[in-house]
Amino acid sequence: MAYPSKSQSPEWIYPKIDKEWQKAITDQFNIHPVIAQVLISRGFRNFDEINSYLYAKLPDLFDPSLFPDMEKAVDRILVALKENQSILIFGDNDVDGITGTTLLVEFLRYLGVTTHFLVANRTTPGEGVLATAKAYCLHHRCSLLITVDCGVTAGVEIEELKKHNIDVIVTDHHEPTAGIPHCVATLNPKLFNSTYPNRSITGVGVAFKLAHAIANEIAEKKDPPGVKIDLKRYLDLVALGTIADMGALTSENRILVRYGIKQLKKTKRIGLIKLLDVCEVVPNAVTTMDIGSKIAPRLNSLGRIADPTKGVELLLIRDPHSAEILAKELDLNNIERQKIERKDSEDIEELIRNSPELLSQKAILLFSYKWHPGIIPIITARIAKQYNRPTLIIAIENGIGKGSLRTIPEFPLLKSLRDLSGYLLNFGGHDFAAGLTIEEKNIPEFKEKFTQLVNDALKDQDMVPKLHLDAQVKFSEINFDFIESLNLLEPFGSENAPPIFYAEATQTWPPKVVGKSHLKLYLEQGDRVLEGIGFGLAERRNEILKKNMKIKIAFTPYVNTFLNKSSIQLMIKDFQEVG
Repeated sequence: MAYPSKSQSPEWIYPKIDKEWQKAITDQFNIHPVIAQVLISRGFRNFDEINSYLYAKLPDLFDPSLFPDMEKAVDRILVALKENQSILIFGDNDVDGITGTTLLVEFLRYLGVTTHFLVANRTTPGEGVLATAKAYCLHHRCSLLITVDCGVTAGVEIEELKKHNIDVIVTDHHEPTAGIPHCVATLNPKLFNSTYPNRSITGVGVAFKLAHAIANEIAEKKDPPGVKIDLKRYLDLVALGTIADMGALTSENRILVRYGIKQLKKTKRIGLIKLLDVCEVVPNAVTTMDIGSKIAPRLNSLGRIADPTKGVELLLIRDPHSAEILAKELDLNNIERQKIERKDSEDIEELIRNSPELLSQKAILLFSYKWHPGIIPIITARIAKQYNRPTLIIAIENGIGKGSLRTIPEFPLLKSLRDLSGYLLNFGGHDFAAGLTIEEKNIPEFKEKFTQLVNDALKDQDMVPKLHLDAQVKFSEINFDFIESLNLLEPFGSENAPPIFYAEATQTWPPKVVGKSHLKLYLEQGDRVLEGIGFGLAERRNEILKKNMKIKIAFTPYVNTFLNKSSIQLMIKDFQEVG
């Protein structure tokens, strides 16, 4: 068959219609019927679920003691506080790890604990995640190491730390790939014996839960006396890390991010304010999209091509001048990261273009010495989405390959990686985003086995991209009040995307290409005319050139403000000719 290319239209998946349930939701919550249909499309089955989704507040957060090892972790940290022991916080080098590390460092220092921090620098493929932690602990006489967003697969390294009388608490959210480390406590919602209800909490969320549990213990025992802890001050960090790590914005994560953005809008963190300024984001108007597209890439650039420790320094810094210098450095790093990414992307796209046989398989697996290991996760995610298939890209350095994997819903990754672990030095991550290290000599055989597993598991239909529609809406219903009512569904992000609506409309005149790659449409339904913009859809202009052509559109409405004048526009996701 002809496999999908980046220009193939997706299959439209229409929503389930239940008029009786829709009316019940509309009446119970006094919301627009179309919003009620969105909730039905998102799978809500009863009023309690909907009420929690729409209106849950901070007191509705889960009790941190639901983590099985939480009491052990809290007790050990309070011993360090009472005995003036030094603690090292060791975080992963992405935004989730950087924000979680910042949170625990700031929190423990506030309590009076001598707290150091270190962030994993994975520029050397094949190194264990805690490779530098032992030497640091010994040099600074740290008797306790707390990991953030990492450590659940570092059993061998943790055993080595124990030999030097260094206790370890692991806080992580990645899937365990082998035995659980033998340490003081392992806080991870994905452990086999975990009773914590939110499996989707990210690394910074687990770090926040640890701080929450310590605060509860101190408040209950009034020891140390006179300590007042305001946990809300850390929620801006939780929002940053959760959004950047694509944490599902459902359940508890929605509460953390909703209140975290409120905190971010009034943040007192000088470094974060300077970073927002560099990103040209107004603090009191920051959105999840700003975090995902502007703030997170700049912080992530450190872990990809520079020193990620500077991310923690920026978030902790209190001097405005130093903060401004550091924020500008991050911006320059991001520009450099973009250059490297552009070069490697072009190289990989050319490779695929010149090797059409690559798309005869249901998996894409590429490897080279030419690509930067810190950049390949970004490119892998783009290629997997573009060609709608499991994708693994490996950057090789000194005989060791560092690989990044992304996939589609029909093919979770971790079982296959466990089955093929004999070929790997290490692997970890989630079912839909993972990483691995592998000796160069093992790559060809691993590629053959992995590709075979994917080919056997997927059907041809799985390779066709899907567009899930939430509700049909009439142009006459799309007004400013309607768009305001969509705010009930925020914050938007992973697993809680902005709703996609569908409608039939007539083109009042042919579409126009704007900005080289985008398509502007002029659409009429009844006596209402709306403009639509299809980002990246310019190459499909020839499909709908006729004036007064009837088309079906899939879109998300939004308010466009230009020269202080606001108007409603449609962000076009896809279109089809009627009939």
